[in-house]
Amino acid sequence: MNIIRNYRNWRRYRETVSELNRLSNRELTDLGISRSDIPFVARKSV
Repeated sequence: MNIIRNYRNWRRYRETVSELNRLSNRELTDLGISRSDIPFVARKSV
């Protein structure tokens, strides 16, 4: 079960990174996120 949970967490992380990368710099700034913060923000979402 741990493998399945890890895989799901990894997928959620990748989806979050992809969605945030699709945003413009302006949209990210409105959210209070810089482009370099995307991996950190995505990890917090898991």
